[in-house]
Amino acid sequence: MAKKKKAAAKPAKKATAAKASSKADDFRAKSPDELATQLAGLKKEQFNLRFQRANGQAENTGRVRVLRRDIARIETVLTEQRRASAKA
Repeated sequence: MAKKKKAAAKPAKKATAAKASSKADDFRAKSPDELATQLAGLKKEQFNLRFQRANGQAENTGRVRVLRRDIARIETVLTEQRRASAKA
């Protein structure tokens, strides 16, 4: 009967003084007009990548995933901003 190896204990994470800036934080710092412009550009790029993939010309297939997530982040921030302005 084989013995199971014990999993090595993970070291505790170090507490950092400042939180690292995230993409969502960067988007929150922008105005809704800037976000709308950026969102339109990302959607155009996504559209073009879909055509490239359909024609077998896509070189950077990982970019599709990044675009989808950035679009979702921007839409989330825009929704947060709309709700905040509706409450105020």
